[in-house]
Amino acid sequence: MRHTLFIWAIALFAMVSCSKDENPDKKGPDTENPDPIENKREVLVWVDASSNVFGTYGRFDTKEGITEILDILKDVGTTGLVVGVKASSGYTMYPSEYTTEVTQRDGKTRLTDYVPFIVSEAKKRNFKVYLSITTFVDGDRRGFGYVYDNPTYRSKYESIVVKNTAGELGPISETGKNIFVNPAAPEVQERALNIVKEIVRKFDLDGMILDYGRYTDVSADFSEISKQQFISFLETKYNDTQAKNMNFPTDIVSSWRENSGQILPATTGKYYKQWLIYRAQVIKDFMIKTRTAVKTIKPNVEFGVYVGGWYSTYYQVGVNWASKDYDPFQDFEVRFDWASPGYGATGYAEEMDILMTGNYFTQIKLADNPVTSTMKYHWWSIEGSLNGASYITRNKVPLFGSLDIGNVSYANTGEITKAIRYVLSKTSGGIMLFDVVHMYAPQYNQLKEPLFDAVKAGIKGN
Repeated sequence: MRHTLFIWAIALFAMVSCSKDENPDKKGPDTENPDPIENKREVLVWVDASSNVFGTYGRFDTKEGITEILDILKDVGTTGLVVGVKASSGYTMYPSEYTTEVTQRDGKTRLTDYVPFIVSEAKKRNFKVYLSITTFVDGDRRGFGYVYDNPTYRSKYESIVVKNTAGELGPISETGKNIFVNPAAPEVQERALNIVKEIVRKFDLDGMILDYGRYTDVSADFSEISKQQFISFLETKYNDTQAKNMNFPTDIVSSWRENSGQILPATTGKYYKQWLIYRAQVIKDFMIKTRTAVKTIKPNVEFGVYVGGWYSTYYQVGVNWASKDYDPFQDFEVRFDWASPGYGATGYAEEMDILMTGNYFTQIKLADNPVTSTMKYHWWSIEGSLNGASYITRNKVPLFGSLDIGNVSYANTGEITKAIRYVLSKTSGGIMLFDVVHMYAPQYNQLKEPLFDAVKAGIKGN
């Protein structure tokens, strides 16, 4: 399943509980704003290929299954789909010039015309269609994917990470994770760009969404490619004539610790904050190139990303999704001790037509817990993270708050309804719901029951 980054962070906000209303909220739309919510905001539903097509309980392996679910989605108030077409294997759900087309997996067979069929059926229902790729992941942890088929590519570009608290470096495949590749490598970027351009040319899409457009975490990437780029970065940006003599990587991070299974810096070196800027600039530059590529082919196609809504720690994956006009170093209201002069310039919100932030929390309102009741920006609640997202993006991009309605442990379906209503009332763009499989397959959600009714009540306010 997608969006695994937030799992390690659960321990950080576990002490903040949500209020638990045992019954769904029966209130209708705001009487001071009587127009239906769905006419004001987009409601996008993610369609993950792995679970919906190849999963045991997935129903998108047949045309009948797809049309049935799309009809239900139309009824509940959905206005668009985000369809995954390149998975963490690095394979695509359509014939590609740049990678293998996946047609079978785990005993299930994909429709030969899966992508054009789902696009066509979505358009019949007046849905907007966004197509998505897992950008910098090219191999599945289970031992298959593009990097396994192309050993030379793998040996050059598989992400080099810190594997343990002793600081031992090695390829990410030795950690049991999906195989991220180094976003800084020009060849890696070229491959991702080629796939994006191919998708935009091939299909009748409304938008192109990048998922996993990032480093795996703060332990990456300590390859020779990154080292040489970082030295050049220091020499060019800071006129550092001694950069070539650095002790790499201990001048960036001197020692490491483990927290909830994640390897994190314990003691940072003299170049740590410049390293954070370098990584964020790598990602921003790639986003600029990708936007240009999309708009060159089809100017009206929207370009956007999914990012985790926990901005306070998202710097660890090399992403600054704030506005370039927001400077976390100069922000004396919301303190970020990892920020330094120049980090704010790596913000890429202005490059996006749509920004989806993962607000994957059970706590909805700040007032739901005494610990956060006096806060305004609290990155581990829905209200606090949405407040923060608007604040740091300076309203430069339509924001879509996103809810994981299957993997997050909501107390009951009423809490899902309330969360959807709240996001729709607060965002400039709308909401993204992950994932449709959680709605129709009880086996794939924490509550073990169908969720369409809860989603419909959240969208339509009844």
